[in-house]
Amino acid sequence: MVIAAALVLAPLFAAAFAGERLYAAAQRMPLWLRLSVPCVSCLPYVLAACAAGGFRWGWFALYALLPVAIDVLLWQSAKADADQRGSWLDLVVLLGLGLSVDLHWFEGAWPAHLAAFNKLILLDAGIYAFGVLRRLDGVGFDLRLRLRDVATGLRETAFYTPIALGLGLWLGFLHVHAGWPGIARIAGAWIFTFFLIAVPEELFFRGWTQNLLERRVGKLAALLVTAVLFGLSHFNKRAMYFNWRYVLLAAIAGVFYGRAWRRDRRVGASAVTHATVDAIWSLWLR
Repeated sequence: MVIAAALVLAPLFAAAFAGERLYAAAQRMPLWLRLSVPCVSCLPYVLAACAAGGFRWGWFALYALLPVAIDVLLWQSAKADADQRGSWLDLVVLLGLGLSVDLHWFEGAWPAHLAAFNKLILLDAGIYAFGVLRRLDGVGFDLRLRLRDVATGLRETAFYTPIALGLGLWLGFLHVHAGWPGIARIAGAWIFTFFLIAVPEELFFRGWTQNLLERRVGKLAALLVTAVLFGLSHFNKRAMYFNWRYVLLAAIAGVFYGRAWRRDRRVGASAVTHATVDAIWSLWLR
């Protein structure tokens, strides 16, 4: 299980802290190897499934072949859209990744406590394909945080917090819990949220989706459309059916996350806003 977790997290951290060097090194590989190397995504599944006693050949094939299919689609997109204005192939990949995570299509492959592995494997596939095959620019996936990233992220948190508090309390979605959980718990909640929730979602919605939409519909429309999509991705969270209160607050939050990313096109900045908002919510308002 430890080796499986390391294999899942290694591509995320490698791309976040040394992405350009890795992408450049990958460009020197033969095309067939560039397209096929992500089939190793099946290894974390093999290790985890064998440890848990639930290995299935169908899931093995899915995790071996789906990342390769994503590579082929985005390689074709790069060839057809050299100006990087966004193509229907990008849309197919983004829809596939987004819906499969949001609707839990593949989580049946994993024990309940390991379902996050599925999300991270698909994220790794997207990071590799958009970085190596699509060579999408302006993503800003660099987690070597600068002081300006932190300042931008906290500024947008300060703008959003009074809106969320007023609206959330009025709607009955937020409930204030007094008390001081302690520095260790606050730091742990923030770090966990930053790396495992905020960074994956900000990379998908801001670094890829908003980034590509800006090239087609402009900055303001891209910001608003992405915020709405982000809100809708929360429709089934903490509810059996459509959780409209969560959707509304998440969509408004998405505007401020998008603003944080857009200032310098840095995923780290919007992830700071996202992680801080979520940590405040989980510790004091849930």
